[in-house]
Amino acid sequence: MIIKSLEHLRSISDKIADKVSEKDCIFLIGEIGVGKTTFTRNFINYLQKKRGVKQTEVLSPTFNLLYEYDIKNLKVMHYDLYRIKNKKELTQLSIFEEGVKSIKIIEWPELVETNLVNRLELYLKHSDKENERELSIKGYGKWKEINKDEL
Repeated sequence: MIIKSLEHLRSISDKIADKVSEKDCIFLIGEIGVGKTTFTRNFINYLQKKRGVKQTEVLSPTFNLLYEYDIKNLKVMHYDLYRIKNKKELTQLSIFEEGVKSIKIIEWPELVETNLVNRLELYLKHSDKENERELSIKGYGKWKEINKDEL
């Protein structure tokens, strides 16, 4: 799928946000500057607006590793694992700790080895055209049958 504009990316993130529930996990995979944090910002701000919560600034957690957003009775945990260099560091973050009900959005998930049931993987690539991106999607669990044409 070709993402033709920022508005198109926003539309995709809104539609995914409408289908997401607690314990879902979204992996964002792609080069620096391809739109992973922009997707996340749109996603979180859409949920905030939809639930009547003031929209907040959504930054990349590259240096903090994690930003948490409480959106009424919903928690979104936004991870950026770019600086994580080995699986031991990753384990110490306890990202997949049992009992934590939250939507997890993970940028740079390449070191993650887990068989999460409800996982959506978004692969973003730069396109030949400067403002376009290529998007491919792979879903597991409830996301397995996601209709890409609806996005």
